[in-house]
Amino acid sequence: MANEERPLPLNALTRGMKLAALPVGFAGRTTLGVGRRLAGAPAEAVYQEIQRRTADQLFAVLGQLKGGAMKFGQAMSIFEAALPDEVAQPYRETLTRLQDAAPPMPPAVVHRVMADQFGSEWRQRFTSFEDAPAAAASIGQVHRAVWSEADSPTDVAVKLQYPGAGKALRADLRQLGRLGRLFAIIAPAIDVDGIIEELQERVVEELDYTLEAKNQEAFAAEFAGDPNIVIPHVVAHTDQALVTTWLESTGSLAEIIANGTKEERDRFGDLYVRFIFAGPERTGLLHADPHPGNYRIMPTGQLGVVDFGAVAHLPDGVPAELGHILRLAVDGDFDALEAELRQLGFLRPNVHLSADAIGRFIGPFVEPARVDEFTFSREWMRQQVTRVSAPTSEGMGMSLRINLPREYVLLHRVWVGGIGVLSQLGATARFRAILEESMPGFAR
Repeated sequence: MANEERPLPLNALTRGMKLAALPVGFAGRTTLGVGRRLAGAPAEAVYQEIQRRTADQLFAVLGQLKGGAMKFGQAMSIFEAALPDEVAQPYRETLTRLQDAAPPMPPAVVHRVMADQFGSEWRQRFTSFEDAPAAAASIGQVHRAVWSEADSPTDVAVKLQYPGAGKALRADLRQLGRLGRLFAIIAPAIDVDGIIEELQERVVEELDYTLEAKNQEAFAAEFAGDPNIVIPHVVAHTDQALVTTWLESTGSLAEIIANGTKEERDRFGDLYVRFIFAGPERTGLLHADPHPGNYRIMPTGQLGVVDFGAVAHLPDGVPAELGHILRLAVDGDFDALEAELRQLGFLRPNVHLSADAIGRFIGPFVEPARVDEFTFSREWMRQQVTRVSAPTSEGMGMSLRINLPREYVLLHRVWVGGIGVLSQLGATARFRAILEESMPGFAR
């Protein structure tokens, strides 16, 4: 295939070589750092320089490759608030770009994909179709069009999956899984292996646009007419193409993080967290991709939500036992809390933890719920992540001693990611009131 028609940047061999080169670059930077250290440079300054250069190369490669590399970059961007500031500050803009943009497919490839998905006469189904994508992300890109097969012409978003996206996604994630040491350098307190494992487990769902259409329409039907949340309706779909009503937004939550006023940060932070909790209660589904690029700012002041490829099925809503655990922690009843954690499988029979140690692990959820209003911040988030990963009197970090039952893994990741986004926003929220209203088992 000619260069101008490649559906994904580079072929599989070259993609693999780019990812494989990352540890080589790291080794070179480490050797350079040792040389500087021997020459008298302070150890902390050398380490920070290695972090900075590693992050520079890492995020540049992730942003170029789409597929699993891009998907991982998006997942990491949720936790940007937890990265050391000397690393996060220079690359905050790069991380934000990973949420919203990637190199687009050329028009020739777009037309071929449209013909594959909608037939050779696909243009007859649209009054107009814009070849240039309105957005491009990890496994697909979105085009603006006007759908003609309706009572009246309808502005729509046409989401197309990149040819070969499935193969690239799986290959990238396998390769990234071998680079744990590299990611530990720039984000030592983040469970990178867990993020990659979660992405690998959900790859099939992410690639199935028929399933995404079903999930999205369930949300759209439930939130139709909602004063605060707007979700596009599904117009048509195939396995690798999805047509939905168009959201005429003024930007994304990522732009509020970058440039929003305090009032905007607080308002949209409140809507953001309420939506995350409302999904399971109202639809039996949890929107499981909480990065800010999926949340759009509407001219009406509402919050638009897109991308329902990653969804957790919770037909009975959020398990009430999780709300009960959080209430026990907020009330400081650590004896009852330990017993509950042990009964639910969070603590294995041979693991014994102090109240202080348990408080470290659950702290990121508890502190905001102990007061009427709580202001999230990057500094606070970094403190929480450090507390969780720091060695305890029992000899290792809490993240290694707490067993997270499989049925709670995705919920935990979404909630931690959501708190990370609130911390990027610097939002002040009535977090306790939101939990009392929306989380079963938490209210007294």
